[in-house]
Amino acid sequence: MSRLSIMAYTFGTLFFLVSCSFSIVYGYKVVTHDLPDKQATAEKYNYHFVLVPEELDNEYWRLVEKGAQTAAKDYGVMLEYVGPKQANIDDHLKTIEMSAASKVDGIMTQGLSDEQFTPLINRVVAGGIPVITVDTDAANSNRMAYIGTDNYYSGFLAGKALIADKLGKANVAIITGSFYANHQQQRVKGFKDAVKKEKGIHIIDVEESEISRVKAAEKAYQILKDHPEVNAFYGTSALDGIGIAQVVEKYKKQDQVYIIGFDTLPETIDYIRRGTIKATVVQEPFEMGYSAVKMMIDLIKGESVPSVVHTDTRILRIVDLPVSQLDRKVENR
Repeated sequence: MSRLSIMAYTFGTLFFLVSCSFSIVYGYKVVTHDLPDKQATAEKYNYHFVLVPEELDNEYWRLVEKGAQTAAKDYGVMLEYVGPKQANIDDHLKTIEMSAASKVDGIMTQGLSDEQFTPLINRVVAGGIPVITVDTDAANSNRMAYIGTDNYYSGFLAGKALIADKLGKANVAIITGSFYANHQQQRVKGFKDAVKKEKGIHIIDVEESEISRVKAAEKAYQILKDHPEVNAFYGTSALDGIGIAQVVEKYKKQDQVYIIGFDTLPETIDYIRRGTIKATVVQEPFEMGYSAVKMMIDLIKGESVPSVVHTDTRILRIVDLPVSQLDRKVENR
C-alpha cells in the first residue's frame, strides 16, 4: 500500500471516529434534555368572553376593545374581538349566534334596534349566557346590563353647545351615522329637543353617512351645494365630523361654517386644533370596554350589577385642550 493510500485511510478512520463521538454526545443530550411542560407554559384563563363591535376597524370601537383587553389582562379573561368588518346587522347577529354556540362565558355587544336583535339576545340569555350591551343599549331585550353613553343626553349637550357658540342663530344640517341605529336616533332627538325653542336656529337637512367618513364628506358637499344658507353642521358619529371638516377645509369655509362632532379621534383633535371643528362630544370608550368586562365577571359570580351605567359625557373645545396638544405640529391635509 502506498504512503498516500495509508494517509487517506488514516484520515478517513479518524474522521469516522470523531463523527461517531459527536453523534453519541449530542444524541445523549437530546434524549436526556428536559422538554418544556406544555401545560406549564400555556396561559390559564378564568373566563372566555366575546366583544362584538359595530364594525371591527372602526377607530372608536378599537378604543372600546383596548379598554376590554386591558381588563381581560387584569382579570385573567380570554377576550375575543370579533364582528363585521363594516356595519352589517346580518354579520353582527351571526357573530353573536356563533359565540353562543361556542358556549362562551359572556357576550358583550353593541345593542341594535332591529327587530331581529331582541329575540336573539333573549334566546342567548335564556340559554345561560349573560349579555351586556356596550355603547348602545337594547333596553327592550333581556340583556343583563348596559354600559355606555346616555345618547339622548349627549345629543342634548351638543345642541346646547351649538346654541352657546352660535349665540342662538344658525342654519343647521345634521349628518348622522345611521337613520336606524338607536344610539344615532337618540343623538339626533336630543339635539333637536335642545334647539327646538330657539327661534334663530333652523334645522335645514338631515342626511345619513352609513358610518363612513367618505359618505359624510359627500353628504356635506351636497348639502352646501343645495343649501348655501347652511352655516353649521352637527355630526352624530365619530367619522361624521371628520368627513364634514374635510369638505369645509377644501372649500376654505372654516370661518363661515361651524362644526360640532362626536368623539376625540386623533383627526378630530387635529381639526379642533386648527379651528375647523369648533366642538366635539367626548365619550369614554376605553372605560366602557374596561367596565363591561368587570361587570360581566360580577354577573357570573352572582353579584349585583346596575341595569344601566352611563359613562361620562362632556363637550370639548379648543380651550379645553392641554398645552401639549396645542403645541403639536398639525399635519396638513
